[in-house]
Amino acid sequence: MKQRSYLDWNATTPLRPQARDAMIAAMDCIGNPSSVHAEGRKAKAIVEKARGQVASALGADGADVIFTSGATEAAALVLGGRGLSGSAIEHDAVLSWIDETLPCDERGLVKVSDPQTSTLQMANSETGVIQNLPDGLAVSDVTQAFGKIPFAFNWLNTEAILVSAHKLGGPKGIGALVVKRGTDIEAQLKGGGQEMGRRAGTENITGIAGFGAAAEAAMQDLSNGVWEEVAENRDFLEMRIADAAYNTIFPGNQAKRLPNTSCILSEGWKGETQVMQMDLAGFAISAGSACSSGKVRASRVLKAYGYNEQAAASAIRVSIGPDTTKEQIAGFADAWLAQWKKHRDRAA
Repeated sequence: MKQRSYLDWNATTPLRPQARDAMIAAMDCIGNPSSVHAEGRKAKAIVEKARGQVASALGADGADVIFTSGATEAAALVLGGRGLSGSAIEHDAVLSWIDETLPCDERGLVKVSDPQTSTLQMANSETGVIQNLPDGLAVSDVTQAFGKIPFAFNWLNTEAILVSAHKLGGPKGIGALVVKRGTDIEAQLKGGGQEMGRRAGTENITGIAGFGAAAEAAMQDLSNGVWEEVAENRDFLEMRIADAAYNTIFPGNQAKRLPNTSCILSEGWKGETQVMQMDLAGFAISAGSACSSGKVRASRVLKAYGYNEQAAASAIRVSIGPDTTKEQIAGFADAWLAQWKKHRDRAA
């Protein structure tokens, strides 16, 4: 069987061994965190340890970390019914709740006129473009940035942020809403009053334990400069492709980007065709956000940047991680360029 290379880290990341170990240990805990007996207190201790780990990793000491089923639920919890303003580049989970009124320029940067009534992502999942978050912003989706670039919630002066565990080596199905202490959040899931009365339901102890361990390990990687090496590999990929494919552009590369993300656009060559061709060649990539890929349509993110319909439908996303080797990147570049030449010859 042909060995495959996973180059879709922005969709989801491999589970960290630290997270796996924490989850296996949590599975042996039989107590309910809401119970007052010894078994319940042990379960509660697992949840609170992870809460502290996530808060510390986010620089959110003194804030409230509310565990949810993921960033999508966190978005619904904090954005529902508020009518905040945002831009077309936001993730679908955020777009569902906002008014798309904020403009985006050709670099992928969004201008916010009234931060207190607006939401703005920290980094884009398709292009990696990092935003300059304004002071006093209501909500920010930091899901893609968490663990890849340094920041601290306590420095942002933002009311709330959204995060998800599986984007930084934790398990799927667990995330969090982080809010300034005392912020009024109305529960959408009502019942037993768990998570400080903001999100009812027995806590997902196993997922929470994995989230906490992954967040702690991710901060260690960041401190050790791991993502600087990732950025070097990303730049190597883009240079290799740019040198050989004359009409290829990299949307968002005029702005500061996440170290692992490359959006590659070759107009007239459908992104979904490229994804299938690369999949057959043994490389997992995407044609955009994992929540929207699979739907045959042009990238609304690239359309917001000013690209036309055809161009916006001709892009792929390669997102790598600390485990990605230069050999894998070189192999992908060779495979992609081989298909690019075939497409060019057919179009000639």
